[in-house]
Amino acid sequence: MTAPLDIGVVGCGFAGSAAGLFLARAGHRVTIYERVPEPAAIGAGILLQPTGLAVLAQLGLLDAVAARGAPVHALSCRTATGRTLFHLRYERLAVGLHGLGMHRGALYEALLAGVRAAGVELRCGVEVDAITDGGPRARVTGAGGASAGEHDLVIVADGARSRFRARSPALARARPYRFGALWFVGTDDERRFAETLSQVCAGTRRMVGFLPTGLGPAGGAAPLVSLFWSLRMDTVDDWRRRGLDAWKREVAALEPRAEALLAQIHDADQVLTAGYVDGVMRRVFEGRVVYVGDAAHATSPQLGQGTNLALCDAAALADALAPGDGVEAALRRYARARRAHTRFYQVASRWLTPFFQSDLAWLGPLRDRLFPLALRLPFLHDEMVRTLCGIKRGLLHKSLPLPQAEEARALPPRAAIG
Repeated sequence: MTAPLDIGVVGCGFAGSAAGLFLARAGHRVTIYERVPEPAAIGAGILLQPTGLAVLAQLGLLDAVAARGAPVHALSCRTATGRTLFHLRYERLAVGLHGLGMHRGALYEALLAGVRAAGVELRCGVEVDAITDGGPRARVTGAGGASAGEHDLVIVADGARSRFRARSPALARARPYRFGALWFVGTDDERRFAETLSQVCAGTRRMVGFLPTGLGPAGGAAPLVSLFWSLRMDTVDDWRRRGLDAWKREVAALEPRAEALLAQIHDADQVLTAGYVDGVMRRVFEGRVVYVGDAAHATSPQLGQGTNLALCDAAALADALAPGDGVEAALRRYARARRAHTRFYQVASRWLTPFFQSDLAWLGPLRDRLFPLALRLPFLHDEMVRTLCGIKRGLLHKSLPLPQAEEARALPPRAAIG
């Protein structure tokens, strides 16, 4: 790197904080603009894959994250009648390989602590209204038209419903998915859902899943599990009118092990609602402005890769800027490096989603026949596990090498739970 850059980051979520941390440690001057007065992650569980864990290891945050997470060794899915659709184990690819179930707040605490320790200027309570790239530097404008700052590079990391992506001429589409999910995080003292992300499907309209979620943010000491329930977003009010008892009976009928978890829900307000967007850009940069994370490639959570792709974006952007041959050359390098990886997971998630969350009832029986057959073919079984691990770059592209995930295999076999 010839000279440090002055970099502005819009959004202090996973993508923005990881990018800011990488770049500050590389010697750049970094300012993060966050619209909320006190940033904090809300939501439920996420599944960190070997790719995301390897990035956290590069940041020196793996130990802190592993201490709050729960190792996940397999992804399992069955029908309401008990037929196994698939059971994918990470160790099929490498001994000791696994994912890590996390509470969003626990991961965010680790990233935010790193940002603050690295000397990043974190400007909270600043609503960025516009980014103008017409002069010698890109200008960030706040509410009322006041200039918030000028930068050599601006990173847009304002999430799946990015307001700046919506204005960009590089936007291809941004469509909300019809189906979303209900989420609840509760304690799992008996560890009924330990070590496996388990799902139960009843056709394509009903799906319930359980993700081991570790110990949660600092201060939590009980093992957690995240329950998610597939739901068409225009029926949320109907769900509330039906009442909790009817819904609990429906969940328990699909997964009897959930009764102790469901007993912790006393009010519908304890259950979070999450909708998703399919956001595609023709290219991820314009001049001195670049998009990362969900702002660049929002997708359905079917493959659980949103956070992992965001972390990989942050690492790749820092690598692209390292040669110091100018912002334009660096952003072209970044776009090339990320294109195949992000495109595969967007396309794969888009095509898989209707098999699990849609009104296309005829896809349910087709799924129930095809998925078990695929597992009997070693090549397809391996490809499904590679997809789970987050290393696929396309149907015919060579996958990312597993040595990138070496740090994930070095994790202890169990987190500090129980």
